Amino acid sequence: MEKYVCTACGYVYDPELGDPDGGVAPGTAFADIPDDWVCPLCGVGKDMFELE
Repeated sequence: MEKYVCTACGYVYDPELGDPDGGVAPGTAFADIPDDWVCPLCGVGKDMFELE
């Protein structure tokens, strides 16, 4: 699966790991993350992420 990087802080969303603390289970593709999810490091929205 494709990884996405936060353009604000550099956090990389890895679908294999998900974001359990943010309510996103491992194995969840970036496109399937809820629209109200935010970067766990800096708090920006999904629109600030781009394909790594």
